[in-house]
Amino acid sequence: MTPIDWPAETMPREKGRAASALAAWLLAERDRWVLWAPVLVGLGVILYFELAVEPPWWPTAIALGACVLASILMHRRPVPLVLCLVAGLFVLGFGAAQLRTALVDAPILEREVGPSWITGRIAEIGLDPKEARVVLEQVEIDGLEPGATPARVRLSLRGSQLEGAIRGAVPGERFRFRAVLRPPSSPTEPGAFDFGRQAYFDQIGGTGYVRGAIERLGDGVEGGLAASLARVRHAVSRRMIDGLPGEAGPFAAALVIGERSAMPGDLQVAMRNSGLAHLIAISGLNFALVAGFVFVAVRFGLALIPMLALRFPIKKWAAFTALLASLGYLLLTGASVPTERAFLMTALVLIAVLIDRTSLSMRLLMWAALAIVLHSPEAVLSASFQMSFGATLALIAAYEAIRAPLGGWAARSRWWQRPAVYFFAIAFTSLVAGIATGPFSLYHFNRFADYGLIANLIAVPLTGLWVMPWGLIALILMPFGVEEVALVPMSLGLDGIAATARMVSAWHGSVSLVPSMPPVALGLIALGGCWLCLSRTRWRFLSVLPFGAAILVIGLARPPDLLVDGEAKIFARRGEDGRLWLSSNRLARFVGESWLRRSGQEEAGPWPLNTSLAAEEENVGEGSWTAELPPSCDLEGCVYSKGAIRVAVLRGRGALDEECRTADLVVALFPIRSREVCTEPDIVIGRFDLWRRGTHAFWIDDGVITVQTVEQDRGHRPWAPGRRTRRNDDRADEGVGSDAQ
Repeated sequence: MTPIDWPAETMPREKGRAASALAAWLLAERDRWVLWAPVLVGLGVILYFELAVEPPWWPTAIALGACVLASILMHRRPVPLVLCLVAGLFVLGFGAAQLRTALVDAPILEREVGPSWITGRIAEIGLDPKEARVVLEQVEIDGLEPGATPARVRLSLRGSQLEGAIRGAVPGERFRFRAVLRPPSSPTEPGAFDFGRQAYFDQIGGTGYVRGAIERLGDGVEGGLAASLARVRHAVSRRMIDGLPGEAGPFAAALVIGERSAMPGDLQVAMRNSGLAHLIAISGLNFALVAGFVFVAVRFGLALIPMLALRFPIKKWAAFTALLASLGYLLLTGASVPTERAFLMTALVLIAVLIDRTSLSMRLLMWAALAIVLHSPEAVLSASFQMSFGATLALIAAYEAIRAPLGGWAARSRWWQRPAVYFFAIAFTSLVAGIATGPFSLYHFNRFADYGLIANLIAVPLTGLWVMPWGLIALILMPFGVEEVALVPMSLGLDGIAATARMVSAWHGSVSLVPSMPPVALGLIALGGCWLCLSRTRWRFLSVLPFGAAILVIGLARPPDLLVDGEAKIFARRGEDGRLWLSSNRLARFVGESWLRRSGQEEAGPWPLNTSLAAEEENVGEGSWTAELPPSCDLEGCVYSKGAIRVAVLRGRGALDEECRTADLVVALFPIRSREVCTEPDIVIGRFDLWRRGTHAFWIDDGVITVQTVEQDRGHRPWAPGRRTRRNDDRADEGVGSDAQ
């Protein structure tokens, strides 16, 4: 893409020093304007996902058409043309997200189903011998109309369920399960990760677990190209797992083709805590090795034949062969977002060789980002997209800045100095990538690997120089059944990487935990990073403004003082020290762990043990509070005060009358007719409020109570249709928090 070459007389004549400086900066940066295209398209995508309701399509179509028409009419007027292009890219991103949502639309379960017979064809199946997840397509559910049946469902199998008929199952086979299905999970609290949205774009309309018999239907396999590729991927993973003992086999499958389902959980945690998790996310390193290996091998082989080498463009032949190999590797690895980005950049480099053009790295990244954002707009919100492109953008910009001195150093270095140059490059790459991905890691995972640089200095050379070459050779040898020749030496490197991950993650202070930052703060950091990396003039240092604004937003953010689970199983109170106190460490463990992680904690705050309840609790039942409660709690619930506000979270009806007279906020974990029974409190939340609106978060400040629910945060979108209200729900629970304020 060539920058627009406008004559000087067409540029606006600016008055004033500031305007002149701005015009000069725009002119100096005009060859970089095009690099902002994916950023503008991404902003349009983000706006779409931030809406509370689904917008109609026609305003988007009209706006996009108007931008195109205005750009044509204004092609001789630079400033209006740029504004039209900016608006057009923004609307294009919005429209792409809107179109993608319509294309993947499929039924979502409204409520729990089963135990029922569920028939379907296996699309994906995990390889963990203790626990596996199966994704079914072409689903039929007994008792459910075809129009209400999800396109795909995901089922969990454990223990003995993995024996018998399911053992050895591959994608494409049809099975019949007796299972329980539920709608995809909603976020654990307002602002948390939306599992339901991710499931929607995967066309998974229900998740659940197998409960009872499993039947294989027929002896053959079905499906087209996608099913065939899934079977190949499954077979390659199985060959690696069976070919190497212990954790080396699953580790090899994760590292080479991205199949992590069988990888031991403790090793995954160690990789994440040591900053090595990027090694098991197929990335540019993998594709560079695949394309480079094939390119060199083919070109070297053709060069040995003088008749071909002297008469034909064998370099282009080698590039075309490497392009095909990269495409095959993309399909084998499952085409995740980092994989697509790495393939697109590799493919553009090889295409540049084919057409005798010089590849520009930043332009390659721009095209790769634009292609992925337009093809899969939902990926913009994912951690893999943000971390992959963030790291690559920062690395390209950093190496653009130090290319001359680093190239001179490498050229002047002697052979015995080359290892120092190599390790400096690894250290520099790890440092830049760590800084670039740090904010995204903190936002999505609430953790940062403090010793990631040290771990990468050991593991990255081992991966690039030993493990991945042997892994690639194993893939080549696999059709001949002799992959063990490569897998055995590969396992030595895998053991070294695993040992490094465990060693570094075991060091004191290896991981820093931080509370969740507001989305606005992450957006400001991303904007500042793009500004810093895409600009080449001294104006790039104004990126400190969005960085500073992000720090201010983070400093002003306040986590909720009280959280109540939408299933009415647990709640959490924030103590004076800022730590969360969970009402139970046993019930709704996933929700509780999510709350703690987003609060930057590994474990709940130290509530005093109320031993007087321990004996009684054993006879109360599964839904009771645990014995780990403060003295202000009993079997009826918990009561506490924050400033002048009295809060009551009630499990039993025995204390309802009293707390309705004395409390300012009442949360009842059972159905009540709140406005008829409870008239005194400012806010009353009943069981069906929790059921309909999801987890409730409460902020208590200067005598004012603010409520936010998951339903408010998600809005009413195709992936968040809301729970259908039953007639008895309406009669049982008329009062809601917002009505009571």
